[in-house]
Amino acid sequence: MSLSPAELAFYDALSQNQSAVEILGDEVLLNLAKEITDKLKKSVTIDWQYKENVRAEIRRQLKRTLRKYGYPPENKDEAIEFMLKQAEVVADELSKA
Repeated sequence: MSLSPAELAFYDALSQNQSAVEILGDEVLLNLAKEITDKLKKSVTIDWQYKENVRAEIRRQLKRTLRKYGYPPENKDEAIEFMLKQAEVVADELSKA
């Protein structure tokens, strides 16, 4: 299964939590990364990185999606912050929705 640069960035962020890898496995983490990418593509706006209300909504979406997939709660906040940083790195790809 090939991943776009954005999907790979989010997969890397999600797989930093070793217990998530052990509990969910690669396939679920791949699907989770793809869903997060799709959701973020629909949410990002011009200069979203600097708008706290947009960042807060993205955080909420990330938390809901992680909960939906049963992502382990330990280190979840760190994963969310890392995914926000990854989103900033791949912002150009995300805005091409």
